[in-house]
Amino acid sequence: MMARVSLGLMWLLHWLPFPLLGVVGRGFGALLWAANRERRQSTLTNLRLCYPALADTERLALAKAHFAAFAQTALERNLLWWSSPSRLKRLIRLEGLEHLRALQGQPVILIAPHFVGLDMGWTRLALEQDMVTMYAKVKSPAFDAAIRRGRTRFGAQQLLSRQDGLRPTLAAIRSGKPFYYLPDLDYGPRDAVFVPFFGTPAATITALSRLARLTGAKVLPVVTRRDGKGYVTTIGAPWADFPGSDGSKADEGDARRMNAEIETAIEADGGRYRAQYLWSHKRFKTRPPGEKGVY
Repeated sequence: MMARVSLGLMWLLHWLPFPLLGVVGRGFGALLWAANRERRQSTLTNLRLCYPALADTERLALAKAHFAAFAQTALERNLLWWSSPSRLKRLIRLEGLEHLRALQGQPVILIAPHFVGLDMGWTRLALEQDMVTMYAKVKSPAFDAAIRRGRTRFGAQQLLSRQDGLRPTLAAIRSGKPFYYLPDLDYGPRDAVFVPFFGTPAATITALSRLARLTGAKVLPVVTRRDGKGYVTTIGAPWADFPGSDGSKADEGDARRMNAEIETAIEADGGRYRAQYLWSHKRFKTRPPGEKGVY
């Protein structure tokens, strides 16, 4: 019942002008900061590990800014579910589409780091291109249905489950459907190597290089950031010399490269959008053998 009430409230909010919706989101972020102690502590721990040179007051301000950004994009997801395509195109500007167009019909992997606006990027690209991505079911049936409808609202988008195995993903990539891939979370030790993320060893899956090697796909970065006017989804040029030569050492080098590229995206424009990365995720939960947990 509560989920349906929340969805009804989100439907009402989607009629608000974007600046006012952002104000509501910041207020929601303040409530989340006060109520969710576990995520608050995870965020502060991540920022302490990744930005040890910052003063405690600076990390605290950055953490609160992250909660505000996270809450804004959570509420603004309603735009993706109910707004018209014309409004979405006004609010989510797309840059670098020529990089994707140049590879039309060829195997492509779009690596989308976990900036809080990544769903905005998916929907904006879905207005231009049929794609495929992985989807993890959420606990609430009502919200799960809403998210699925939202992600498949435009075009012939394909949502795959991790339980489907690798074959459907490989087939989709080889068919020329860009794979919108989010590989920068801690998925545990399986198929992962420990490589630095802002100087701290992080369990990093090696699937990106293996998928690229198996399909011959080009890897293009896609980063979505929120600014005062809406969102900007930027498609970068294909990564050169990726993946590396076959073998575990190449996979480790590719994972190290991926983390470094994500760091660069986070720190772009003087770190202006630093708070929009998903710092509330327990990125360092899996530790190297014998190393003590950090959370």
